[in-house]
Amino acid sequence: MQKKIDIYNHVLPPAYFELVKQHSKDAGLVKRMAGLPLLWDLEARAKMLAEQFPDVVQVLTLSAPAPEMLGDAQQSPAFARVANDGMAEICRRWPEQFPAFVASLPMNNVPEALKEMDRAINELGARGVQLITSVNGRPLDEPEFFPVFEAMANKHRLPVWMHPFRPGTRADYPGEERSRYEIWQVLGWPFESSVAMARMVFSGLLEKLPELRLITHHCGGMIPYFAGRAESLWAQLGSRSADGSEADVLKRLSKPPIEYFKMFYGDTVLGGSRAALRCGIEFFGVDHVVFASDCPFDPEGGPMFIREGIRSIEELGLSEEDNEKLYLGNALRLMRLKHLGGQS
Repeated sequence: MQKKIDIYNHVLPPAYFELVKQHSKDAGLVKRMAGLPLLWDLEARAKMLAEQFPDVVQVLTLSAPAPEMLGDAQQSPAFARVANDGMAEICRRWPEQFPAFVASLPMNNVPEALKEMDRAINELGARGVQLITSVNGRPLDEPEFFPVFEAMANKHRLPVWMHPFRPGTRADYPGEERSRYEIWQVLGWPFESSVAMARMVFSGLLEKLPELRLITHHCGGMIPYFAGRAESLWAQLGSRSADGSEADVLKRLSKPPIEYFKMFYGDTVLGGSRAALRCGIEFFGVDHVVFASDCPFDPEGGPMFIREGIRSIEELGLSEEDNEKLYLGNALRLMRLKHLGGQS
């Protein structure tokens, strides 16, 4: 049986969930979290995996809200420590199901984020960090955040998991109070991923940090499916603006923009869509796609996205070698692990 690493799924350690209840201003989000027991009842989550998916292990990432979404620059470092200590404890208690976790950082306090990165990786054993696609609305390509990416690329040499977020209060049209029909999430989140990726490409972040490994949720958002449009229109960057100054951006990049987008990694979280997954794999290449589920945010509250994600891969009819890369090999390489449960 092919062992599988689910590299992008979510938890709320109980102590952090209490902080969410106390400090979150989003009542809808708290309601959603409370209705998903497998998000915070990790004993039940481990039991579900053992019984239904004995071939799957999960690398844990924190569910939104991130620490900087819960508190100011003075509060968020303590919130991040609670989250990371909680995930490390879950991994200690159920190592067979949860062999590793990804740290969260207080991104509204970069000096403390760097300290927490070192603590979580060096002392707790985190195998990367997770960032939201914007820091409370601020783009990740702002110079203030560069040291975080630099440390991950050149010091720790571990990946960054990038998770989209767009609030329901951001309306779809001017003049409306909020987004309708949950468009803010269904369509807005892949858009937010795509915007963050583009800003990283054109700001030169990947040019400066060629060793940076970024894992995008939902297989690169919109980018693989609009690759032709992205390649042909961004090749004319600056032609649509009055002063044309953005054309200079292309001169500062050493290769075509589309090649930088292919440096990202995509996960298989596409709701079980085989066609979308095939498109993502064709864009990124099989070496840059990793199996993930988004568990437990499915209509069944846990198992459905795991099951459907596996089905979408199996229906592609890939070679045994490519399946091994998607399910296991790529994730181990990214996290610099020789095998599950032990560091390289």
